[in-house]
Amino acid sequence: MDDDTLLCRFMETHLKRRGYTVSTVNSIADARAALGQGSFDLVFSDIRFPDGDGIEFLRSLRKDNNPILHIMMTGYGSVSSAVESMKLGSSDYLVKPFTVDQIDVALERLETWKRISNENEYFRRQQAEQQGTQELLGKSEGMLRVRSLIERVAATNATVLIQGESGTGKELVAGAIWSASPRRNNPFIKFNCAAVPENLMESELFGHEKGAFTGAYNRRDGRFQMADGGTLLLDEVSEIPISLQAKLLRVLQESEFERVGGNKTIKVDVRILATTNRNLKVSVEKGEFREDLYYRLNVFPIIVPPLRERQEDIDLLLQYYLQKHAGQYGKPPPELSPECARILRSSPWKGNIRELQNTAARAVILHEGNRLLQAEDFGIVASQSVPAATTAPASTSPAAASQSPGAPVSTLDQMERQLIEKALAQNKGNKTHAARALGISVRTLRNKLHEYRIADSGQDGDDEGDAVN
Repeated sequence: MDDDTLLCRFMETHLKRRGYTVSTVNSIADARAALGQGSFDLVFSDIRFPDGDGIEFLRSLRKDNNPILHIMMTGYGSVSSAVESMKLGSSDYLVKPFTVDQIDVALERLETWKRISNENEYFRRQQAEQQGTQELLGKSEGMLRVRSLIERVAATNATVLIQGESGTGKELVAGAIWSASPRRNNPFIKFNCAAVPENLMESELFGHEKGAFTGAYNRRDGRFQMADGGTLLLDEVSEIPISLQAKLLRVLQESEFERVGGNKTIKVDVRILATTNRNLKVSVEKGEFREDLYYRLNVFPIIVPPLRERQEDIDLLLQYYLQKHAGQYGKPPPELSPECARILRSSPWKGNIRELQNTAARAVILHEGNRLLQAEDFGIVASQSVPAATTAPASTSPAAASQSPGAPVSTLDQMERQLIEKALAQNKGNKTHAARALGISVRTLRNKLHEYRIADSGQDGDDEGDAVN
């Protein structure tokens, strides 16, 4: 907004080229009308208008609790007024006459600040939810040991390598370390190494300069710079390509790096937490992971036990997740039959906490009335609980009825392998499309390929990682 029509037209043209949707006005009255009719993220405002003062306009926005971002435009004689506007919450100011480069610099600063602010707010909310859910609960020896290690290492700046099978709660452990650390009021940035294509990973981690590559229209900060002063979680660190591991090692050792396409050395103060569901020692032996990087990450290892090794925690976890999902779906928390509880305690839970949580959600959705939950409600064939010598009842489950008498029964692993192979064949080896057809993430599919030793075609497509680790 400015009473100079030529300036408004110049800025409108430039901002539209950058991809913004722009409205221009020449008075405070018109600005108020525009704000009342639409939703805006940013205002460029002059100080003097025929019908009022830009400072007072900004003050009125803040009195109305309008969170819109603001950049003041001013002549040389009004710099003091611009400074006053910044005290009222203006993000920046431009001194007339200014160039398109000065506009771009102001926008890049604002975009970076907004992105970091949004990420930090998201992760703070996520962490607050994690702290409230107590999902690291358990009385088993393994979980008591994990909580003890978290308590000891949280107060330090030591790099922590969190290891465990997929679905064991490694990301929750990382969140617990951060929330108990002196850095808990500083950024907690998460980077899923398995979800980013190799050709974009360096830019995502270290940032890039404007023009560094095709599509790099603006300078961008990477995750290390976003996490400066705080904590960076490298989720599934084993997925970082060998070509990038040397640069990662350098920033871990020297706390410095350069953006892609840049030559300015940037110093950062970042604590590193890393997770992996692979045996990194084996990856080192295969030449897939640098040995020096492995030792740099493995300063303080924490191994999260699989659920099958903490059976005494299953009842407690089931009770928690049944109550949680019952609340989400507006149902009363169901209770388990004694036989169902016994079967669930003895189940292998190859998917660990993630599998238990999902099956608990299924059981709550299927539950009706006041009846006790049975194994079938969790997707577990009831006949598993019947001893081999016992004659099966006449009323069999659908899964059992599909087998002819005396026919060999496929194991769940065999059936799962067959489904994966069929999905890959139908999608010509594309893991993204196959994972979508199976209703799982690409990372989970990769883990299954590794587990069942199924040949990997290498066709990833538009990979997406798991939201839960």
